[in-house]
Amino acid sequence: MMLNNPNIFYKKRILIYGLGKSGLSVFKFLKKDNKITTHDDKIKIDKKKITKIKFDYIIISPGIDINKCNLSKFLKNNSKKIYTDLDIFYNCHKENNKITITGTNGKSTTAKILYDILNDQKVDVRLVGNIGNPVLLEKKVTNKTVFVIEASSYQLEYSKLFKTNISLILNISPDHLERHKTINKYVSAKFKLVKNQSKEGYSILNTKNFYIKRELNARNFLPKIVKVEKDINNIFLKKINNQYFNTDGNKENLKFILEVAKKDLLVKTLKKFKGLEYRQETIFRSKKLTIINDSKATTFSSSVSLLKSLTNVYWIVGGQGKKGDKLLLSKNDCKNIKAYIFGINKNFFISKLEKLMKYEYFLDLKSLVQKLSLEIQVDKNRIHKTILFSPSAASFDNFKNFEERGKYFNHLIKKYINA
Repeated sequence: MMLNNPNIFYKKRILIYGLGKSGLSVFKFLKKDNKITTHDDKIKIDKKKITKIKFDYIIISPGIDINKCNLSKFLKNNSKKIYTDLDIFYNCHKENNKITITGTNGKSTTAKILYDILNDQKVDVRLVGNIGNPVLLEKKVTNKTVFVIEASSYQLEYSKLFKTNISLILNISPDHLERHKTINKYVSAKFKLVKNQSKEGYSILNTKNFYIKRELNARNFLPKIVKVEKDINNIFLKKINNQYFNTDGNKENLKFILEVAKKDLLVKTLKKFKGLEYRQETIFRSKKLTIINDSKATTFSSSVSLLKSLTNVYWIVGGQGKKGDKLLLSKNDCKNIKAYIFGINKNFFISKLEKLMKYEYFLDLKSLVQKLSLEIQVDKNRIHKTILFSPSAASFDNFKNFEERGKYFNHLIKKYINA
């Protein structure tokens, strides 16, 4: 049953475009009270059958690029009718408190920490959105339910109604430019989260970030702006005593957490936080060797903070490099890093790395790990070393997603390095 305003997505003719997790959740949610047509580019269908129908609304999945999909012209002609699952969710749950996190890096980790903190305080909290749990599948929602939402630029780009009480923009660096075309359009998609907030809302922003600072200086926004600028107190870091928060990236995530929740409520949760799978995940540690699986790293910016915090690094990098991506490391930062490049896009990575560090190239990840295994076995040097699998690129050249890539890396490590 629809709440608050039953007239918006009730008894309407609706096209659901894209049948991944998000699209299927929309179908399940709307099918009872609406006349639904579904379409996915993977399914062959006569376009004319769809384009002749006069739809009230078109619900588009985040993965659909209206410039490159099968019904591109139709969508552009009906752009005012396009909405997202976030819009349907907002229409049903306007009264619920929502904390929404976006940014280029760290969204999932920050969302999970916030969820854990609220959950430990016995709050009815739900972790939803881009982290993998569609917002419309949540059951037994009451007015006291709090939503922690991870929102990507893809989700925000087409949303029209969605509003959040608290927004967090962790950082912005060039990403998804093959979709957004320019960095300015990417920034605009992220800032839609702030633009749609009311004056009662709060927006917590990393104002040290160039793109965030530029956007704030260029225009005015309604919500109260909370600037995240100060570094984390070392005394507090010692108090939580968790190695996970030793990297610059995770310290940055922690700054935002401290703006949302009270310090005295955090310590217990932060002490036991282990991070998420394939996100700076330590999968092996001994006196001589640490192995980190950071398969989620799909841009150079998502690898840099971790690289800077480590010494004697075997850096495994490769995949589908992203348009406009830059590696912001100095030669001095790289003196203890050797890169191991894998995959068919070697020229992209060699052009970025050759002036900064030593490197080797391998056709695939398997042959790379085999060679690395031999190097480690014959190395008599007692200095502690780190194998960092942080590809800094999308996984779609060889894998379905970063999870599949991360799982495969773990398999290779067990097989060849016996870790």
